[in-house]
Amino acid sequence: MKKAVFVLTLTIATAITAFVPATNPELEIGKAIPSADVKMMDVSGKEFSLADSKVKMACWLFFLHTCPYVKLSEARIKDVASLAKKNKIGVVLINSNEAQREDEDSFEEMKKYAKAQAYDFRYVVDKNSVVADAFGATRTPHVFLFDKKGLAYRGAIDDNIKDVNDAKEHYLKNAITAVGTGSTVKTNSTKSVGCSIKRVE
Repeated sequence: MKKAVFVLTLTIATAITAFVPATNPELEIGKAIPSADVKMMDVSGKEFSLADSKVKMACWLFFLHTCPYVKLSEARIKDVASLAKKNKIGVVLINSNEAQREDEDSFEEMKKYAKAQAYDFRYVVDKNSVVADAFGATRTPHVFLFDKKGLAYRGAIDDNIKDVNDAKEHYLKNAITAVGTGSTVKTNSTKSVGCSIKRVE
């Protein structure tokens, strides 16, 4: 089985930038991966697109390392990434926060963060929020998991963004296990909770 890709893009809100909503509605269950040929710069310094990897399945998680909700999810992100790898699903984190590309949210800081976290998966820049717009992503973290037929799950990692120890429903883990075994994802859509993605008008 070819590797799948799990992408996480996280974006943090800024007080001086007005919220610009996604140009498209949230991608519908069963739909194919949009904008698969869009090139994104990885922290390794190399450009990456899903078309380049020729994957059959993919899981995108919109992400930004400075978002408070992402910081609360650092351990669970590594946990689900490990589970994805066991199920032959790759992991990619996507930073779509076009309105904040300076200081602690800069590409250099992205590289430092990925190294400090010992990530063995991609963390890429979504220039002009093109990929986020294609997915209709609005929050970070915001998950989109694809099987060979199309979008199999979208939404939150679990049902308690504040404390993983109190989570009762582990939506993403369950979805990854189902996709990895070729089973139907029972809960295929939930509401993402987190920082709003800040786009540039």
